[in-house]
Amino acid sequence: MEKSEELQQFLEQEKQKGMISEKVEKLTNVCCDKGTPGSKFSFGETSCLTNCAQRYMDMSIIIMKCFQSMQ
Repeated sequence: MEKSEELQQFLEQEKQKGMISEKVEKLTNVCCDKGTPGSKFSFGETSCLTNCAQRYMDMSIIIMKCFQSMQ
């Protein structure tokens, strides 16, 4: 593989990592904003957040495996 191709692949991987980090940050901000002191979650919101957290963990594992396979 040429240096140019390696550089392009590296840059694409870094771009993907940045996009994932940005999405995680947005999700974290939404959850933190909703979870401010004094606010209460409804049953539906609690269920939604539980499902969201589970999907987040599932995706974290998938992403970690994907990054490991890139190395």
